[in-house]
Amino acid sequence: MYLAMNRFTVPLENAAEFEDLWLSRESHLKDMDGFVSFHMLKGPEEDGRILYASHTIWQSEAHFRAWTTSAQFRAAHAGAGETRKLYEGAPRFEGFTSIQEIGAGQPA
Repeated sequence: MYLAMNRFTVPLENAAEFEDLWLSRESHLKDMDGFVSFHMLKGPEEDGRILYASHTIWQSEAHFRAWTTSAQFRAAHAGAGETRKLYEGAPRFEGFTSIQEIGAGQPA
C-alpha cells in the first residue's frame, strides 16, 4: 500500500471556498488502476489558518506514479493554478509506503 498526501494551509476566510472546490470537483481517481480510497481531511485551526490534507491510498507507489502522469490526473488538476489563491504557499507532498497493516477483523 502507498499513501500519498498533500497538505494545504488555508486562511480561515478562504476555508468555505476551498472546501466547496474539493467537494464539487471531478477527481477521476476511480478511473485509475490501483486506486483504493481518497479522503480530504480538515485539521485544526491555528492563527487564522486551517490545515487540510488530501489523503489517497494506492495499491503501490507504481500505481500512484502512473496516476501522476495520466490524462486523468491532468483533467483532475486542470485550472489548479487558478485556485492557488485559496491556500498559502505550495501544497506539501508526503508519500508513504506501508510496512504494516492492521484492520478490523484482521489478526494484529
